[in-house]
Amino acid sequence: MRLFLKSLVVLGLLTGAARAESVDLELVFAADGSGSIDNDELRLQRQGWADALTSKDVLDGIKDGPVGAIAVAFMEWGGPSSQVLIVDWHVIRDEASARIFADKLTSTPRGATGYNSISNAIDFSVRLVEQNAHEGTRKVIDVSGDGPNMNGRSLEAARAEALAKGFTINALAIRRPGSGRPGGPGGMSLEDYYGQSVIGGPGSFVEIADEMRPFAVAARRKLLTEIAGTGGATRHASR
Repeated sequence: MRLFLKSLVVLGLLTGAARAESVDLELVFAADGSGSIDNDELRLQRQGWADALTSKDVLDGIKDGPVGAIAVAFMEWGGPSSQVLIVDWHVIRDEASARIFADKLTSTPRGATGYNSISNAIDFSVRLVEQNAHEGTRKVIDVSGDGPNMNGRSLEAARAEALAKGFTINALAIRRPGSGRPGGPGGMSLEDYYGQSVIGGPGSFVEIADEMRPFAVAARRKLLTEIAGTGGATRHASR
C-alpha cells in the first residue's frame, strides 16, 4: 500500500510537470494604476505596452528565443489592498497571439485605487508566477510607475523575498519634469530611487520614459532588453 501511494504521488508530480508549458520568459507587467495616474495617462501606458508587444522587432526577439514563446500577465497596482489582474497569463509566440493580449489590455476597465504600494504589487506578481501553468528559464517582474513606494509592507522585504526566489525585478520610471509629482525620497530622482530600492536580480535595470523618450519608445526598448535577457538598458544593477 505504501508503495502504491508513493507511485500515485510521483505520477501526480509528473502529470503536473507535463502540464507546465515551456516558455523562454515568464513576465509580469506591474503597472502604476494609482490615483496619480489619470485615465488619459493610463490609456497611454496600456497602449504603449500593447504597441510594444505587437511590434515587429519585439516579435522577432521572441521568435529568436530557444522556445520561441514568452508568457505574460498584466496587473495594475494602487494602494496596499488594490492589485488588479488586468490580463491573465497569455503565451505570445506570434503576431496573432500578441494581438489577442493587446486587445484585452486596451479594452479592460481600470480597477486599482489608492496610492503607491510597490511592495504589495511585487508580492502579488510573485504569486501570479508561482500559480501559473508555465515554466520559463527566467522570471521577471516589470514595475512601471511615476512615484515611490508610499504604503504597504516593507519594500526592502518584498524585494528581498522575490530575489531569493530567483526573480529579476526591472523598472520603468515615468519622469515628468515640472509636474509637481514626487520623485524619490529626499529629492532623489525617481530612476535613482528605483535603481536603489526596487530593481534587483541578474541584469536588472531601470528604463526612463520622459519628454525626450516617450512611453511607447521606452516600453519597446525595455521589452527588447528583457526578452534578450541582456539587461543594462539605462541603469544597471547586478545585485
